[in-house]
Parts: sequence; C-alpha cells; structure tokens
Amino acid sequence: MRGPPLRAIALLVASLAACRSAGGSFTAVGLQDDAGAYVRLDAVPGRIVSLNPTTTELLFAIGAGSRLVGRSRACDYPPAAAEVPDLGDGFPPVVEAVAAVRPDLVILYHSAANAAAAERLRELGIPVLRLRTDRLADVARAARLLGRAAGTPRTGDSVAATLEAQLAHERRTAERGEAGAGGIPVLLLAWDQPVIALGAGSFASELIELAGGRNVFADLAAPSAPVSLEAIAAREPEIVVLAGSEMPGLERRPEWRTLRAIREARVVRLTESSSNRPSPRAPQAARSLRAWLASFPELKPSGDSR
Repeated sequence: MRGPPLRAIALLVASLAACRSAGGSFTAVGLQDDAGAYVRLDAVPGRIVSLNPTTTELLFAIGAGSRLVGRSRACDYPPAAAEVPDLGDGFPPVVEAVAAVRPDLVILYHSAANAAAAERLRELGIPVLRLRTDRLADVARAARLLGRAAGTPRTGDSVAATLEAQLAHERRTAERGEAGAGGIPVLLLAWDQPVIALGAGSFASELIELAGGRNVFADLAAPSAPVSLEAIAAREPEIVVLAGSEMPGLERRPEWRTLRAIREARVVRLTESSSNRPSPRAPQAARSLRAWLASFPELKPSGDSR
C-alpha cells in the first residue's frame, strides 16, 4: 500500500508555530499528514486512539503510551498495549467505537480504505492523522511527527535519530559482508496460491538486505507481484522466507520441491512482529535474520540471477 509523495510528511512542518503559554504548556501546533491533510491541535492530546501497530509502538516509545484510550486488535507491542481498549479493526475502523472513547486525536494508517472513516471523524470534530508506515524511513518520520503531535518533540526526535543511527550501522555491516550472511539469494514469499513474491518496495525486502541477504526479486519495484514457479527456479534462491501466512505443507508439494531450498528445508517463517512490520525494533530483527542466514555456512553468495 502506497501513499502520496514523501514530501507530504517528510518536512514535518508545523505551519502554525508551536505556542507556549506563560506556564510553559503546549497550546497549538499544525501538522500535515501523509494524505496531505492539515491537522491543527490546540492542546496536548490527552486521549489518543492509534489503529496502526507501528504508530502504537511509537507512541509508547516517545512516552505517550499512557494516553492511549484505543487501539486496533493488531496493536500487540509493547506488552503494555494489551491494557489499552481494543476497538477492533483498523482497516477500516468502526467510527462509532472510536468516537465513543472521546479521543482528542486519532491516528490511522494512510490507505484508501480509511479515507471515509477519517472524514467522518473530522466531521465529529475529532482530529485525525493518517500516516503511511510501509518502509523503514517512514518509522523515523512518523516518530518525529508524533512527537510534535503528542507534545514530546525532543523524545520523538531522539527515537528517530537513534533508529536512523542503528539502521546505518546495520547497513554498513551488511555491505561489509560481516557475520557470514554475504548476499545469500533469498525468496520472499507472501502467498502460494497464486504465487506472490515480495519486491524491493516491501519492508521485508529492506529487512533481508539489512540482514546481508539478497532478495531475488529485488528488481521488482512494487511491494509485491505475482510470479511463476519457473521464474523463481530460474533465480535459484538458496533460502525461502515466508512473509505471509503459514502456507502449510509447502515443503511437501512436488511443484515446490523443484527448489533446492525447499528440498533441503531452508525455510523460515517471519512470525515475530518486529519482522512483519516497520518499527523501532527493525535493527534487532535484522540482526536475528543475519544470524539465521549465517547458520548455513555451506551456502555461497551467487551472482545476480536476474
């Protein structure tokens, strides 16, 4: 799922300068979200609803988790998120359930499926931020924006800067080929019927590259695309990473056993939330994946199989 150009949120411009009263309390800020909507907050939001797992995790990271009064059922980290009322799905949300908790701010994932709900909430006088959180760069941008929205800009900036420094370190490690991962060709499989592979536009592809592997469909710019088994076989993946559902029995199907990676049981399922969505834990997830890739010393990096 893709949003508008990065400029929509990249600047994180407060078009209304943050004002402070004599007592030092935040009084007003203006922000632009990934949908291009302008959002004005006249006071620090004391009651926040976040229906996006990434932004829920970020709100806890910037010290605003105690102000959450609603989350989606997919918001499962940190463990303290379980204590926040579950308002159901976030795609799209149940507007009545969200409005019932009287939020000062609602944060939604930016997608067409949430556009109508965002408009209805605004009609009720509830500020809404729609944020795209598909890539690693989106996490740091969202941390900075949420810090301003929640009245904790320094903490938001700190979380973003720490993440960016850690990611830069992991990239350098991958580029040097440390820890033995060494560009091992990896198939990122999102679905098997029909066969859907993940391309360079996906978070999972970013994670594999950070771990020192090489997505065999990195030439696909889209997050995902249908591919044939013949195309997969031609690219000779050494490892298969299941980034979607469990896909039970894949290793026993004759058509899939044409791949050596399947025959030799070099298959991993991304089950941890840190591996399934962009978050501040991405560097840790990359290190775990790198260690797993390096556990196959018999594998040697192959050339570009495109």
